[in-house]
Amino acid sequence: MSATTIPALTDTVTLPCGAILPNRVMKSALSEALAGADNAPNHALEQLYRRWAHGGFGLVVTGNVMVDRCHLGEPGNVVIEDDRHLDALRRVAAQFNEVDTVCLVQLNHPGRQSNPLADIKTVAPSAVALDIPGAPTPRALTGSEISDIIDRFATAAAVCESAGFAGVQVHAVHGYLVTQFLSPLTNKRDDEWGGDPIRRRRFLLEIVAAIRARVSPGFAVGVKLNSADFQRGGFTEEESREVVAALVAEGIDLLEISGGSYESPAMMGAAKASTAAREAYFLDYARTVIELAGAVPVAVTGGFRTATAMSEAVAAGDCAIIGLGRPTCLDPQAATNVLASPGARLTAGQVQLPFARAALVRPLQSMLDLQWHTDQLHRLGKGKNPDPKRAWWRTAMSATWRNGADTLRPKRGGGR
Repeated sequence: MSATTIPALTDTVTLPCGAILPNRVMKSALSEALAGADNAPNHALEQLYRRWAHGGFGLVVTGNVMVDRCHLGEPGNVVIEDDRHLDALRRVAAQFNEVDTVCLVQLNHPGRQSNPLADIKTVAPSAVALDIPGAPTPRALTGSEISDIIDRFATAAAVCESAGFAGVQVHAVHGYLVTQFLSPLTNKRDDEWGGDPIRRRRFLLEIVAAIRARVSPGFAVGVKLNSADFQRGGFTEEESREVVAALVAEGIDLLEISGGSYESPAMMGAAKASTAAREAYFLDYARTVIELAGAVPVAVTGGFRTATAMSEAVAAGDCAIIGLGRPTCLDPQAATNVLASPGARLTAGQVQLPFARAALVRPLQSMLDLQWHTDQLHRLGKGKNPDPKRAWWRTAMSATWRNGADTLRPKRGGGR
């Protein structure tokens, strides 16, 4: 390959649907928990996304938009069940009108990872509880409920297109409902939705097909997929590659690779030891699916911190797009800085609890770390700058208030 054909971070990327990304740096999804009344987008989200829209990214993916208001990942999730919040969604999408940055809405259902303090029974493919102390046992979904959830994803995507977004991304990582269907640890069904890898991936494939049937050909449909869930007997890299091939055949426009779950949080750095030299946690896996993906661009999120490592990954053909998550909480201009300086280095905060690192503490520390970064997003939504010195105990207090506030809990009977 000649030097003139080696891709650079500043090169454009054309998705199969025709959308053009102005560069190869992506703001990956981060759950903002900033929704207003009735789980609608509000001014704080508009301000936050305006900061990222002008941050130099080729692609921005929103965080964790739920398809059922009765099942939230955390209080403050935006919910799209119908077009009741269409005007508010349009105001968020409008933040990208002045720039070339493409924005996709990440759609999700938490399944058994619904807010445990909510007044509703959690659901999952099978009645298997999270391996976290105190986690409730979910109720297994019925066939009709599964079909309803698939339709909810498609409805939400159609509303996103009406609002002016360029596309959607199906959330199939980090232990949420799609991941629960994919993993043999959480999907113990023996019907058409489980029992072998082909039936376990049917839920995801039908979501993609249902979305495709409801949106125009130029509307992007992406998937964020686990390389593996890093648990013994769970979703493996071999199965993941089979899912990639099936998704490409279904006609997706973008594949983002991540990995892990809140039980085994590789996305928080647990996999870093074997990949420290390259920074990216999932680059080895991504390299194995590039050929399977064909014309579908592959993005890798997790661990990138230097412009050098990002450039090398793209130049080597290991991935087409670099995903940045936590660093964008402290630097909403992260892409501008990376693209302008080959020596740029990004930072992300890390919560370190002052007591023993016992196995029981690690899930708590991972969740607290996520909340610490969410607190930075809340500052940005208020028009403030991030606070990299924020104390862990302040985050613990804010997490307790947000997750326990009665006014923010999803109520029974609120579904479509």
